[in-house]
Amino acid sequence: MAGANRIHWPRRGSLQFWPRVRARAQHPKIKNWAKVDASKLLGFIGFKAGMTHIIFRDNASTSVTKGMEVSMPVTVIECPPLFAHSYRLYKNTPYGSKLVYDSSSKKLKMPDNFDYVHLLAKTNPKSTLIGKKKPNLLEIAIGGKKEEQIKKAQSSVGKEIKISDVFKDGQFIDVHAVSKGKGFQGTVKRFGVKIRQHKSEKTKRGIGTLGPWRPRHVSWRVPQSGKMGYHARTEHNKLLVKINSKPNEINPKGGFVRYGLVKNDYILVKGSVPGPVKREVILTDPTRQIRKDIVPEITYISLESKQ
Repeated sequence: MAGANRIHWPRRGSLQFWPRVRARAQHPKIKNWAKVDASKLLGFIGFKAGMTHIIFRDNASTSVTKGMEVSMPVTVIECPPLFAHSYRLYKNTPYGSKLVYDSSSKKLKMPDNFDYVHLLAKTNPKSTLIGKKKPNLLEIAIGGKKEEQIKKAQSSVGKEIKISDVFKDGQFIDVHAVSKGKGFQGTVKRFGVKIRQHKSEKTKRGIGTLGPWRPRHVSWRVPQSGKMGYHARTEHNKLLVKINSKPNEINPKGGFVRYGLVKNDYILVKGSVPGPVKREVILTDPTRQIRKDIVPEITYISLESKQ
């Protein structure tokens, strides 16, 4: 049959992300928070340690492997406690959100009217082995009504926030991170262009044409060389498999490759996460959850570090 042995080679460099600009910082800015009725923090920040795999018993009623033990790749993210520094009040205007109060500033007075509250928290990288000392600041949204948000923010300032205070086992989360930077790359690696035969004119690892003679214009859809990677990306509905405060249960012999030993609370997230090891990963409540929470029954956790 004609075409039966044709290799499926999808285009890389999706046109859904345009322009493909490099991220401004190593941790992205969250512009859209989930709407949650409960008075709780809606985000956390951790450090990617590496990958491993687990064996769990599949208890899903509609699964083909129901009752069987199945392997699942997971990402280990170390989550040292955050320190709540202050809180900020914002008011919506026709031109965007406006900061109307900051609890750390003596110049601003507490307003009577505001729309939402953000808690300003900072990380504690010194408690890890990633070799970084300067903390990152993150504005975390708070769920519930305005009165509940301000009470939650005021009661949290000056205290430590653990990952178990924000999330629970088996829930779905959104993962925000900056992908690996790969530098200046050609069209074959960047877009998956087919390599031409050896008798081609001028080049093998290049495209055949930039477009027609008329009109004399190169479309932005034409694959061309350029910088690749280091993009802010969001992955929706990732399963948070497990939250654990015992790092000895996950550390491989000698530590994770290019990361070291996990010393704080950590989480296991199903599948891969954007970015290299040691990079900040922002975890938030899902903005478009489509499945109910699932708590897998873990029977084995591999202690072999994978990258």
